[in-house]
Amino acid sequence: MADKLPDRATLKSVLGHGDLATSLILVFPLFLAYQIGAVFSNSLNGVDFVTRVVFAAVDHDRTKYLLVQLGLAVVFLIVVACAHRQRVLSREQALPVVLESAIYALTLGSFIVLVMQELFGFAVSGQQLILGDTGEAIVVALGAGVHEELVFRLGLMAGGAALLCRAGLDHRAAMISALIVSALIFSFAHHIGPHGEALRLDIFTYRALAGVVFGLVFYYRSLAHAVYTHFLYDLYVLAIRP
Repeated sequence: MADKLPDRATLKSVLGHGDLATSLILVFPLFLAYQIGAVFSNSLNGVDFVTRVVFAAVDHDRTKYLLVQLGLAVVFLIVVACAHRQRVLSREQALPVVLESAIYALTLGSFIVLVMQELFGFAVSGQQLILGDTGEAIVVALGAGVHEELVFRLGLMAGGAALLCRAGLDHRAAMISALIVSALIFSFAHHIGPHGEALRLDIFTYRALAGVVFGLVFYYRSLAHAVYTHFLYDLYVLAIRP
């Protein structure tokens, strides 16, 4: 069984052009903000298993849970200090990622609507594309950006492509297959469970196309770019756009 697992070279090839370690460091502040915000809200992301496990491990004690988050914050600061000292990470790296991701986020909706109208013939109205209306928009956006990108892009897309490559499929074919499958599953996941939306072809297609875009950003830029793009897009849709 062990010889069938993806090797290091295969894993590196499916992670695209970004550096995973740097991305994880850049993403961690969003992860921590969501972990803290989630315990004060009623909105847990559907694929967020971390918060549920940690909260259960401390017997659903909010104080203990927050102490765990404090410990994670301290560890994170130590890691950042070490990375900065070894010149693995610079303070200037975060701002360009956020700015570039903001450009992707602000143009994402218009691009997908254009594709849906011109390529698929959907008549899409702005109202149809609103993901929700809630006072907990920031927590929702943080959860979507962090956990959904970790699960669907890093886990399903990169992990699935690695397994396909290891099984003998050409790298290009493996990446395209994993991109499409992960985008479809990403979209479908929004329509299942007790809080899932009614399945509609236009909304499903919209989210599937968004999943493809996030996947391309993940592969050609980095995981951090994908996370910040997803977070900023959801924040814009939920909290900023009229």
